[in-house]
Amino acid sequence: MDEYEDENILTGAVQDLGEVSLEKSLRPQYLSQYIGQQAVKDELSVYIQAAKARSESLDHVLLYGPPGLGKTTLAMVIANEMQVGIKTTSGPAIEKPGDLIALLNELEAGDILFIDEIHRLPTQVEEMLYSAMEDFFVDIVIGQGPTAHPVHFPLPPFTLIGATTRAGMLSAPLRDRFGIVAHMEYYTVSDLEEIVKRTAGIFDTTIVESGAHEIGRRSRGTPRIANRLFKRIRDFAQVADKTAIDREIVDYALKLLHVDSEGLDATDVKLLTTMIEQYHGGPVGISALAANIGEEAETLESMYEPYLMQIGFLQRTPRGRVVAGIAYQHLGFAWSEEE
Repeated sequence: MDEYEDENILTGAVQDLGEVSLEKSLRPQYLSQYIGQQAVKDELSVYIQAAKARSESLDHVLLYGPPGLGKTTLAMVIANEMQVGIKTTSGPAIEKPGDLIALLNELEAGDILFIDEIHRLPTQVEEMLYSAMEDFFVDIVIGQGPTAHPVHFPLPPFTLIGATTRAGMLSAPLRDRFGIVAHMEYYTVSDLEEIVKRTAGIFDTTIVESGAHEIGRRSRGTPRIANRLFKRIRDFAQVADKTAIDREIVDYALKLLHVDSEGLDATDVKLLTTMIEQYHGGPVGISALAANIGEEAETLESMYEPYLMQIGFLQRTPRGRVVAGIAYQHLGFAWSEEE
């Protein structure tokens, strides 16, 4: 795969090592450096200060919201603020209870275990987490057949931070064991503008106000996308011998990258256009829509629908998805109240 190849410039479904390294280098280390999510930061700051004052581990934290909003970064920041170690994994990577035991066994008192995509934990693993989270122990069975016997395995106090894009898929018993639940919101344009300026400084790149604003405005409320677009636009500016990233080079680059004036990419446009042309704007079920445009239903629900609903282009009804009038106008389709 080419170093700069991406399946999709906005969703980043395919990421190369350069992309991963980029995102790590841009991550803030402390709450004071973390731009946006002010309400979440204010709450966490209180809980962290209180836990440190009592010399206790932080209560378990659930972070939920669309992809790319900084859930993993915030987990790292919490570990830095608490001055403890952190182990990171994901739900699909913990295939059996033994995998969880191995992770828990590596934790010191106060450490953090971060599980991304926690809604994808196998049922057996999830059930083992209940006693680990509540009482800091797990019961495991050693041996097989007549020699099998239970072993009580105590754990040091630790903090579980779970992240998910699908909070509704979490079971009630697991969700209820999180003492701190934080909803990550889409970022404002001004916050994204600040993030882009910070990124430009890290990469020693000059960017003017209009350029930073336009990147922020077309980044779908998502820092990960803002940083990815910045990197691509930086390449265009360098090849064009531009001394600074301005509105002109941003417009030029994003046109070639198929990112329109509202931050929609080719898949967004295909989704909305298919609904308008083949289903008269809806209502249409997500499964039928996914099959029609060649995408997974889960991908549409987690990566595309939230933003389209946020900007008012798409609506969910009991009968299915419906395209809003503002989307018709944006895409150049005629629209009337009868639609």
